Amino acid sequence: MAAVCEVCGKQPSFGMSISYSHRRTKRRWNPNIQRVRVMVGRTPRRMHVCTSCIRAGKITKAVR
Repeated sequence: MAAVCEVCGKQPSFGMSISYSHRRTKRRWNPNIQRVRVMVGRTPRRMHVCTSCIRAGKITKAVR
């Protein structure tokens, strides 16, 4: 699964992990993606959404 939010398009960011001896290795920061049942129109649908979009209220969760 790609770590991409379907609402805002947030993707992993890349950088370097720097040790105490200043040795550098590549690393990536993934967004916190959750699989949520979301109301799209009138139908519930499963989407991959980041937690910042869930907290901001950009989606409406489907009730079972």
